[in-house]
Amino acid sequence: MAKWTAFPHAGDYAFDATSLKKNWARLHQGDCEPLPQETAVLQAWVLFHNGEFQKAAEAGLKLGGDGITVANKATSIYANYLEAREKTKLELFLEVAQRAEAQQAQGPKNANAWYWQAYALGRYSQGISVAKALAQGLGGKVKQALEQAIKLSPKHGDAHIALASFHAEVIDKVGSLIGGMTYGAKKDIGLSLYREGLKLNPASAIAMVEYANGMVMLEGDKRMKEATRLYEQAAASQPVDAAERLDVEMAKAELED
Repeated sequence: MAKWTAFPHAGDYAFDATSLKKNWARLHQGDCEPLPQETAVLQAWVLFHNGEFQKAAEAGLKLGGDGITVANKATSIYANYLEAREKTKLELFLEVAQRAEAQQAQGPKNANAWYWQAYALGRYSQGISVAKALAQGLGGKVKQALEQAIKLSPKHGDAHIALASFHAEVIDKVGSLIGGMTYGAKKDIGLSLYREGLKLNPASAIAMVEYANGMVMLEGDKRMKEATRLYEQAAASQPVDAAERLDVEMAKAELED
């Protein structure tokens, strides 16, 4: 594995197994990942929450089983926020999607095996252009995987937000008529999923940012004021770990643009 770009705020987060267990419910409110029973898997999550994304991914891959979820989340967050090379970023997303699909075969009831496949394919689609991804049939895969994640884990706020963004992106790119007929994308379903996702995880800066983006995609400039308010709220959030810090920093950067 080539050397990854370091988390820019190294040392700001210093979880250990004990403090992570205490904060687990809050940190995993969005993805509903169960607290690991294996000490080594918990240790891999400690690395993730402290911003040691490459070490977390390597540890998770070595462990296999539940460790794959740590590896997939660490790789996805790293690729999304810190990897500057577009080609490498896309390759990392494809690796996650393939690993998550293999994980589904091992444990079809693992909601996050479905969620991380969808997340990685969704980000990959944005990278190559949503229109191109839809033409390759990736839209249906993303939608199906997210619906499965929600079916298996109804309180999975991150999956609700991601599925809402699927509806918004498709309608934004191909229009509501083709979006609805070809891909089952509906404006009212998208908005309802955003609201539900934020209700399930109200402290999530990334949920606020995605909702703001989706609101403008689905309803236009008339919702700009509301969207800006969500961005401001996201930027003012207090991050608890390294991944949340990256979400908040992104919200701040968007407001400055």
